[in-house]
Amino acid sequence: MSINEFNKNLLLLLERVYNKNEFDLNQISSQILSILNPTNISKKEKINNIWDQKDIFLITYGDSIIDDLEVPLKSLNDFLIKFNPLINSVHILPFMPSSSDKGFSVKDYYQVSSNLGDWNDLSKISTNYNVMIDMVLNHASKKSKWFENFINEDGHGSDFFINVNNWDGIPQVVRPRTSELFQTVKTKSGEREVWCTFSHDQIDLDFKNPNVLIEFINIFNFYIKKNIKIFRLDAVAYIWKEENTNCINRPEAHYLIKIFRLILDYLDKRSVLITETNIPNKENLTYFGNGDEAHWIYNFTLAPLILYTLVNGDSSELRKWSMTMPPAKNGNAYFNFIASHDGIGLRPIEGYIDEDNIEKLLMLMKKFDGKISYRTTQWGDKTPYEINISFYDSMRGTFEGEDEFLFERFICAHAIMFAFEGVPAIYIHSLLGTKNNIDGIQKGGENRIINRYQWDKQKLFNLLENNDSINYKIYKKINELLKIRIDQPAFHPNSTQFTLNLGNKIYGLWRQDLERTQSIFCVSNITKDVIKFPLNSINLIETEDWFDIITRNKILSINGKIEMNPYETLWISNNIT
Repeated sequence: MSINEFNKNLLLLLERVYNKNEFDLNQISSQILSILNPTNISKKEKINNIWDQKDIFLITYGDSIIDDLEVPLKSLNDFLIKFNPLINSVHILPFMPSSSDKGFSVKDYYQVSSNLGDWNDLSKISTNYNVMIDMVLNHASKKSKWFENFINEDGHGSDFFINVNNWDGIPQVVRPRTSELFQTVKTKSGEREVWCTFSHDQIDLDFKNPNVLIEFINIFNFYIKKNIKIFRLDAVAYIWKEENTNCINRPEAHYLIKIFRLILDYLDKRSVLITETNIPNKENLTYFGNGDEAHWIYNFTLAPLILYTLVNGDSSELRKWSMTMPPAKNGNAYFNFIASHDGIGLRPIEGYIDEDNIEKLLMLMKKFDGKISYRTTQWGDKTPYEINISFYDSMRGTFEGEDEFLFERFICAHAIMFAFEGVPAIYIHSLLGTKNNIDGIQKGGENRIINRYQWDKQKLFNLLENNDSINYKIYKKINELLKIRIDQPAFHPNSTQFTLNLGNKIYGLWRQDLERTQSIFCVSNITKDVIKFPLNSINLIETEDWFDIITRNKILSINGKIEMNPYETLWISNNIT
């Protein structure tokens, strides 16, 4: 695409966001082009599906592993080098200078926090791994230079924040938190109210001002030059506020994403845009757009449904949901995870699990020492928002109580996730089998600290070299599954997926590769009972040989039965590699 065509498309999108009677759109476009350096805009044809089954993410903070003698990013890199987990991509949670929210209250988007290291430390990781960065678009730190200039009403960023005083109608805003939405601050000319979707240290930015968009385009460009490949748009559903609306999922938010996508497509064809929208499933799916918004979207519904399925011992809800999930179109993919730095979200299962059973789940997680975080609805009520617990501890038992199958249940959850259509991501504390950080909670930490433990580097390394430790056993088993997974073309993120109806005690998927040469029947016993699984309930073609590629055992009779242990998974394929 030529520069002229690029500019034409950019102007069309800008018209959807900004009133051309109020703003000079050509001037905005010119400013954007001057940042991008038009001579560097790629003219290559669009590349679809620049990902495959070898793409596996590790989600981690820059300081999840620490050593008093070195910066945390070096400790993280040492872990990756020494233990070589079978991942090729790393989502390093916000590593910029920040004042709160574990990195998500950014003070300076152009720096690496000195508490973590510097750009040289980060480059040592990005040389060997695809790095995902958080684009914290919705808000900036109250302690940022931008907000300082807002208070002083002078300097760069002084016009970047929403001035609620100018609003005529205050909307019924959808909230992810329970704190007050507005905060009064003293500026040079008097008191103003600012918008605080998440906390009073995180002041919402005003994308109605094109200067904010231009600034973030400059930030995108800066990160690409730093060899960042994947861009996570944090809380992007909230970035556009409109009077007398709920201020979430606004059309302008989608058009802003389209602008970011347009720019990324022509800056770096190998870059990926992913939207983080922890909202009901149908709303989440809209962020694919028409193939012109996110490349990937977070599959938020998967985590709470897998959790509920395994503690309930019934696959009904997970099966019903996965049957209705549309396949991602060419050029798109789901981003699958079952644990992260945040809690296990409850909004994505609205309409899939009834309120009584959600309450039952919450009570069980509390018994396993978990915590519950709340949000304020647009009607002013408080309602559960997420479960805060390490995924390891969430698997301690079922609705019948704690039992001896924690390890098996935990591995089963990951085996189901690895089989799903999409790109899998593993939280570092799941990979390492980290337990609830009870000490962090008792010391006054917020609920989310329960799943944000910081490992002492040497202690962790010793445990991972100890064959008797639970951490070693989990790390080893997950890597064994990943080693198998990356060699199977049927596990390509865009290969065919079909949900099998195998009864309530089994959850099953059929995957077939893009060339239709390999099939994998992914079958998991989601109960603590021994089950005899009838092979004639799946379509095993009799002219082909079939194997369980996890155990590498050959299927002797396609009409026989396989005895499945509690929480055991089979990956039955006609092609063993």
